[in-house]
Amino acid sequence: MASDAFQDIYEVVKLIPPGRVTSYGAIAEYLGSKGGARLVGWAMNACHTIPDVPAHRVVNRNGVLTGKHHFGGNRMQELLEAEGIQIKNDQIQDFKNLFWSPKEELL
Repeated sequence: MASDAFQDIYEVVKLIPPGRVTSYGAIAEYLGSKGGARLVGWAMNACHTIPDVPAHRVVNRNGVLTGKHHFGGNRMQELLEAEGIQIKNDQIQDFKNLFWSPKEELL
């Protein structure tokens, strides 16, 4: 079951446009599991060997790079900055305007 759930999560994450970010909870809510943010986090931790899943675009509900240690060093921040996203003290600047909501964007 978890692998099917992970695959559903990966399909949503693949749709996040470059230069935009979303949260674990927003993905979980879109997939019908409002309290499933932790499962989304587990899926992101498990997908670092899947090159077409941009896990670096998934952050916590406050725009903090909580999963950065899974990327090693500052790799998560580097990937986001390469897409034009500004980060200060592990937090995305202008998070509200960069936020991509799957329930609004994927009607």
